[in-house]
Amino acid sequence: MRRYRGKKDKIVLYMHAGSGNHGCEAIANTVIRMLPKPAIVVTNSAAEDEAYSLRGMCTLIEEKKIRKHFFIHVYYYLKERLLNDAEAAFRYRFREVCGRNLRQINISIGGDNYCYDTLVKDLVYANRLFTGQGAQTFLLGCSIEPELLSEPEIIEDMKRYSGIIARESITWQALVQAGLKEKSFLAPDPAFLLPAEEQPLPAGFAAGNTLGLNVSPMVVEREEIPGITLDNYRELIRHVLEHTDLSVALIPHVVWKNNDDRTVLRELYREFRDTGRVVLIEDCGCAQLKGYIAKCRFFIGARTHSTIAAYSSLVPTLVVGYSVKARGIALDLFGTWENYVMPVQALRERGELTAGFEWLRREEEAVKKRLGAVMPAYLERARQAGKMIERLTDQ
Repeated sequence: MRRYRGKKDKIVLYMHAGSGNHGCEAIANTVIRMLPKPAIVVTNSAAEDEAYSLRGMCTLIEEKKIRKHFFIHVYYYLKERLLNDAEAAFRYRFREVCGRNLRQINISIGGDNYCYDTLVKDLVYANRLFTGQGAQTFLLGCSIEPELLSEPEIIEDMKRYSGIIARESITWQALVQAGLKEKSFLAPDPAFLLPAEEQPLPAGFAAGNTLGLNVSPMVVEREEIPGITLDNYRELIRHVLEHTDLSVALIPHVVWKNNDDRTVLRELYREFRDTGRVVLIEDCGCAQLKGYIAKCRFFIGARTHSTIAAYSSLVPTLVVGYSVKARGIALDLFGTWENYVMPVQALRERGELTAGFEWLRREEEAVKKRLGAVMPAYLERARQAGKMIERLTDQ
């Protein structure tokens, strides 16, 4: 490893997918606020970040897109294949923050990136690039499936980080068991600290008496019985309209072209809009979305950061989850994830989500009391992540 450690004027945040995913936006927004120095955010889409809350908060640098340019793509493909230079493409991708532009501190903020097979290779190569040039890297707010930490290549990758801050205890315990205790820390997802911005409520949204619903194409893709997820949401909405006086707000949290929550939410909205009690929230920034979620009485969501917005607003919440992050966060808040997380892969009958909602409804006061009791200390622990980074970077 080279001795050169990079410039110290700013801290680089990388593996940011863009603010069209408002969970990614919420992470970047809150991390920028807690850093001891100004931030450079290397993003997959500067246009998305300019359209939402990151505009003016940091220096935005868009990654170089190899696949958008045929000849550049071929050139780096050949370098990787013929010259065995796997990092060449990443030197191009991150060229504005490596080499002569290298910063001392580089923080990977992808949250659950290690949960997706398609991203692991990118994470490994980016980490190797920055540390190979003599910089420090940190992995912040991460969730990692424990099985992944049995792979030698991943363990070597983790060892390159100067520090790893897990956002829930299942990941932290897996890191410790993998022999990474000395560099592993536990602090809640920084997005718990996102402030909510109140917005005018649309007609039909009853403040304090609305069930907020979020569902995503991604969670639908993970169902084992085709159509069972939306069938459960339909059955739940019918039940709420027939047996309660609650309104229903359909709230998107990711609006990417190929992974847009509005595609499935609009399908539900078309079926129930004539009732006058079902509203569809339009796209807006992460803090505005949290403002809507905070006005709900209950929340059921598939996107992790939509549920983080609800938890941190003390709204009783059920997660339609599929990975370690949902289980781990619920476990840390409630001491168990049973009844608080419904794995989409486990859905078999169309009334299961309704049963989960009814449990949440019966336990409403107990859940609110629990959130109110644990949240102050939980948020304080989230704030400690910034102090951990400052302390670790001084070493």
